Amino acid sequence: MSRVALVTGGTRGIGAAIAIALKGEGYTVASNYAGNDEAAKKFSDDTGIATYKWSVADYDACAEGIAKVEAELGPVEILVNNAGITRDAMFHKITREQWKEVIDTNLSGVFNMTHPVWSGMRDRSFGRIINISSINGQKGQMGQANYSAAKAGDLGLTKSLAQEGAFKGITVNAICPGYIATEMVMAVPEKVRDSIISQIPVGRLGEAEEIARCVVFLASDDAGFVTGSTITANGGQYFI
Repeated sequence: MSRVALVTGGTRGIGAAIAIALKGEGYTVASNYAGNDEAAKKFSDDTGIATYKWSVADYDACAEGIAKVEAELGPVEILVNNAGITRDAMFHKITREQWKEVIDTNLSGVFNMTHPVWSGMRDRSFGRIINISSINGQKGQMGQANYSAAKAGDLGLTKSLAQEGAFKGITVNAICPGYIATEMVMAVPEKVRDSIISQIPVGRLGEAEEIARCVVFLASDDAGFVTGSTITANGGQYFI
């Protein structure tokens, strides 16, 4: 029986590419999504990947959703925490709601998803946790104090869990994508997009499939000695 991989935010953009790549490597994949039923149905119809709806910001919903996935597919052995939102605003204009929504999804959501699977991974002496952070969690970004704080928090959580999981066969790593050619980025005005690309030394946006290939490696048995690490995939835009 193939290992079960669960990808949050896994029906569009980077998450969809990750789910498809993992399926291509022989994993049994479940894709979580929060709200777009039409996109999720199309994704499932096109790929054959099972989709499950819940908000990662809700701990109880995560526990219930994971239990359903495990009842239908088997124990989750690979978890990719990809789900994320933005509520951008300059700090002097940001609201408490904008702050809370982003922290609840992008940081607490990683806890909410990882906590329910952690004990099972410990019992089985195997697990792969892969957290999708961001270049802006590394360097910060004007107008994204909430997003940058959450994504930086994901990196701290990654390092702490890596230390706790290592002797139980659980690796915990992060990937920090730069600017990727997702629907959101491609929808911005061409002048803005050109300005972004001008800051990327390789001279182009990244592709979602390039992030997916990083995930495939970290999920594999070949990556068993890699834990607490951050893969920086940003075309040379930022080094750390």
